[in-house]
Amino acid sequence: MISLLSGTFLWCSENTVVIDVHGIGFEVTMTDAAVRDLAGTTTPVKIHTHLAVRDGEPVLYGFLTRSEVEMFLLLIQVNRVGPALALRILSQISIPDLAGAILDGDEAVLSRISGIGSKSAKRLILELGDKMKKRAALFVTGLPSGGDPVRRDAESALVALGFSHKEAVASVEAVLRGNSRSSDVAAVVRAALSLLREGS
Repeated sequence: MISLLSGTFLWCSENTVVIDVHGIGFEVTMTDAAVRDLAGTTTPVKIHTHLAVRDGEPVLYGFLTRSEVEMFLLLIQVNRVGPALALRILSQISIPDLAGAILDGDEAVLSRISGIGSKSAKRLILELGDKMKKRAALFVTGLPSGGDPVRRDAESALVALGFSHKEAVASVEAVLRGNSRSSDVAAVVRAALSLLREGS
């Protein structure tokens, strides 16, 4: 199994790039954003990959970050979501926004993705909700948090404990509003939990 390519960008087409690895050119299918990011780059690149078979032909799917490939692997576990649809989903919505929508059970956000109707949105939430909570630290990192690692880690911890993304953001915001300089993630989480219990 090919899980990582490290080499030099050669050229790209609409949704594929070719990477030279020691004289061998690998064609990799990627999201539109990833193709744009790599186009014309002259520095060595590393691409996380997943090899799948489509219509009897091997297809190498590529991703610039670990969170992208992990999300892709989760998506293709969902009934009726194949690699092509999973990549199309990732081309239309960011990892944090997708994770947040699934964690919050937000069918409206998911249904706006081309190729995902109401039934598919429900299926994503049902089949990935628990799995997403277990990997919250990986996927929720990057959700709007003002670049504050304490805020980000506290939100991720609360999501991992079973709270929705909205609840996590609101409670952490309330805690940090009173003490914006706090650098103790555990203390922020404890205070946020107290607020959440009071509101339940």
